[in-house]
Amino acid sequence: MGKARRSERPPAIPDDVADPAVVKATGLVKLPTRVRWSAPARSYDLADRRQRARVYEQVLVEGGDQDVREIIDVDELVALWDDLYLPGHVRRAWADWLAERRGIELSC
Repeated sequence: MGKARRSERPPAIPDDVADPAVVKATGLVKLPTRVRWSAPARSYDLADRRQRARVYEQVLVEGGDQDVREIIDVDELVALWDDLYLPGHVRRAWADWLAERRGIELSC
């Protein structure tokens, strides 16, 4: 059996992603190379909805537990949901998590 492509690995969904004690990034952020590996480094303004959506897409697909924990605000994820371009397996995993943990039904 061959190795799964990088994009098919299970997404990181840490148990404490919604813990209010975990401080989330705000303002300007620069994603680490392990997350934004396919393009030159750049800063994103999380106050800008469009830039925030691009950061969420990259972190949800490529990020590990710590990246998700530090960047993803679950309420904001729900607000951005329809604007995010995510692979099906990432969208399904988060939709299942949101349904189970928050009772929120979102489209996959």
